[in-house]
Amino acid sequence: TLVSQDGKRIPVQAEVADTDQSRTQGLMYRKKVPEGTGMLFVFDHDQVLTFWMKNTLVPLSIAYISSEGKIIDILDMESQSLKPIVSSRSVRYALEVPQGYFAKVGIREGDFVSDLP
Repeated sequence: TLVSQDGKRIPVQAEVADTDQSRTQGLMYRKKVPEGTGMLFVFDHDQVLTFWMKNTLVPLSIAYISSEGKIIDILDMESQSLKPIVSSRSVRYALEVPQGYFAKVGIREGDFVSDLP
């Protein structure tokens, strides 16, 4: 669930990628990622994360999230781009959603994600 600083709660149905294999596969080859859905990448420890869009067919937005659930960065990613998208500091999670979804529902850097594993 996305939680804005003013308390608005927006549910997101996120698949969890918490193994090396599932994190590597991510949302590759998907033809559609419906609004309100996405993928939550879970890592074992805080680290600077780098994602790219190799073989990812739909444009996405990514939120890099601290171990406390605070959204540190929100960045857009272009389909099939090999450009590295790097978190600004060490984080524990990454949440990918359809591009522009965070802005559409009013979620910004500094907001939170609840119910994290």
